[in-house]
Amino acid sequence: MQICLLASGSKGNAIYVETAESRLLIDAGLSAREIGNRLNAIGKSPEQLDALLVTHEHGDHCRGLGPVSRRWKLPVHIHHATREALPHAGKLTQTIAFDSGDTFCLRDLIVHTVPVTHDAAAPTGFILETSSGKIGIATDLGLATRLVIDRFQGCRVLVLESNHDEDLLRDGPYPWHLKQRIRSRHGHLSNRESAELLRSLAWPGLEAVLLAHLSEANNTPQLAEDCARKALNDIKAFSTQLFVGCQDRPSICFGC
Repeated sequence: MQICLLASGSKGNAIYVETAESRLLIDAGLSAREIGNRLNAIGKSPEQLDALLVTHEHGDHCRGLGPVSRRWKLPVHIHHATREALPHAGKLTQTIAFDSGDTFCLRDLIVHTVPVTHDAAAPTGFILETSSGKIGIATDLGLATRLVIDRFQGCRVLVLESNHDEDLLRDGPYPWHLKQRIRSRHGHLSNRESAELLRSLAWPGLEAVLLAHLSEANNTPQLAEDCARKALNDIKAFSTQLFVGCQDRPSICFGC
């Protein structure tokens, strides 16, 4: 399995996942051209993509959805309520609807959908299960619910939101209503909340954690990494590798 955060942040998000038989995009928050460029930068070809999965309808996750789908003729797996809420996506090559909590097969993958709390129509986390293990993708969630904690156990790789530092958000430039939205149960996980979730999900088989969706205004990579690293050290998960995604370039392409 391989996974790479092609882009991660408030300006655009896309994740690349490769298994023995599948090459997927999770979200398309960049232009088709930029997604193609970033795939090429990690030695991957967009023409070999098999499908696109969508977490929710916000622009930083769906801005390039229509062009990406049409350019590379990708089927789009999307919650039916998210499809209805999409603004100006245009014609999609093929849509395959799922409902919250559904499980479906995709080539050599079993895809588990997990409802999460966020201010969107039907925000969804994904667990991608193969014969080699599981990859969990949990971003854009304001609260780590018991369901999230239960369903994301036993992953070899986790993509976890670590959006903001609570002090930087409190003292930062955002208007009060936006600060309240981010801090709410339908907003985004702080570094501290992400670390608490990580403590609940870490196990001896957890090989890597990729921290995602960092705020450029209310966080720093060092603060997010330090918080997650402390959580791993506290539970003696010293062998788990930790990476931080960013907005302007792909992360390391982690293989396991």
